Amino acid sequence: MSDDIWARQEIQSPCIKVCVIHPTERLCTGCLRSLEEIGNWSQMTAEDRNRVMGELPARSGRLKKRRGGRAARVADA
Repeated sequence: MSDDIWARQEIQSPCIKVCVIHPTERLCTGCLRSLEEIGNWSQMTAEDRNRVMGELPARSGRLKKRRGGRAARVADA
């Protein structure tokens, strides 16, 4: 049995199922897309999806990593 029938030629979503919107940057902390990009993804052209995918690596620096647990306590000591 082959899954070729389900193969798609379109660009796959960068979603990693960690859907939390950063409160100030307004980006998903999982895939780094904006709410507008997430909502419009299925209607976007291949060119628009390529553009968004190309922008994602540069967006990661916009989200500060949350410091919790021991790392946060040691920094405050």
